[in-house]
Amino acid sequence: MNNWLKFEKNGSVVTLTMNRPDIRNPLGEPEDVINFEEASNLINHDRDVRCVILTGAGKAFSAGGNVKNMQNKSGNFSGSSVGLRDRYKTGIHKIIKAIWNIEVPVIAAINGPAIGLGNDVACLADIRISSDTAKFGVTFLKIGLIPGDGGAWLLPKIIGMSRASELLFSAKLIEPETAKQWGLISDFYKSDDLLKEANEIASSIIKQPPDALRMSKKLLREGMGASFDNILEMSASMQALMHLTDDHQEALSAFFEKREGDFKGK
Repeated sequence: MNNWLKFEKNGSVVTLTMNRPDIRNPLGEPEDVINFEEASNLINHDRDVRCVILTGAGKAFSAGGNVKNMQNKSGNFSGSSVGLRDRYKTGIHKIIKAIWNIEVPVIAAINGPAIGLGNDVACLADIRISSDTAKFGVTFLKIGLIPGDGGAWLLPKIIGMSRASELLFSAKLIEPETAKQWGLISDFYKSDDLLKEANEIASSIIKQPPDALRMSKKLLREGMGASFDNILEMSASMQALMHLTDDHQEALSAFFEKREGDFKGK
């Protein structure tokens, strides 16, 4: 991991910070793929990790893609249409999949503008909170592009087709108040309090049995596309496993003894 994506582990919480504050944390460089894939693998294979906070350094969460490179047809935006398609699949899309495939709950602490790809990245999180200075936009059409990063699938599931269409087709920016009303974020806070609030949410999450926590996230994700019957089948299988864990027995003991559980992931 390098200084572009800061990886900080504090107990059972990992904080990932996109760290190009001088250019508003754009995404898409080759090292971004490497860093996000490495971070995702580290998190998924560390059974002590129970929650992730994703945020940006400086005044922006992420301004999306590198517009200067688009204008100059340089870097990832050079070459033929076939080459561009392949670079999306091996570049941006791998970043998206790396974040999406994190097995523990992810909290997006959206410290500033989340625009275009930046908004799509925020939508990958399970929980989204923002600062009162954040702005949200799906501004692809404004620069003659389409939502090429998975947002056309994610955003309607979060805020509904009508709101998603309004954001995309108008290319307008919305403030935190509207984002909360639409369900894009859970809440917003003063900038200085944002990470504190994110860590408070994380502290309640990491108290849960770790295996049941990961399986619960898996069920919610599968529920976005699976049939009800398939979810019931998955639920039965996962629940059968959970009934035979030490953590389940500890949770029952803690419930009757009116104390917090001490879960070991066993």
